[in-house]
Amino acid sequence: MTRTTALRPATPADADAIASIAHLLRGEANPGLPPTLDAASARAWLTRLETRGAAAIALDGSLPVAFGAVEAGADDPATAELGVWVLPDHRRRGIATQIAEELLEQARDLGYRRIRGRLPEGNEPALSFLSAIGGMVPMRNPDMSFELPL
Repeated sequence: MTRTTALRPATPADADAIASIAHLLRGEANPGLPPTLDAASARAWLTRLETRGAAAIALDGSLPVAFGAVEAGADDPATAELGVWVLPDHRRRGIATQIAEELLEQARDLGYRRIRGRLPEGNEPALSFLSAIGGMVPMRNPDMSFELPL
């Protein structure tokens, strides 16, 4: 059976799927997710994002395998924070890049001028991914800049 990865906007109806991905990532060293991201908190987060950001989910067939979000930064209304999470068996397939591209377009449409990557301490794969995305931001959206957090 051939499965294809499909990307679409995430809504509060996807809370169980996002909580499932978060649960599977909890065993990793510092995945950069709240340790208690369950279906209820995911639903509340996705509801907030409907007005303050955007979220996307990737499905391999009917299996949720990745999600990402872009949302208002805490200290600057012109800056959004980008985070993308992919299950280990689905990494290195371009899924995170697809999600980031979609979310960067949404951030531009929402009027954000800067994107900041969410970088969990000691998470080298996240650093590599965000560094690659950082170069893509001004190429795709010349009026937008990217920064990694200090």
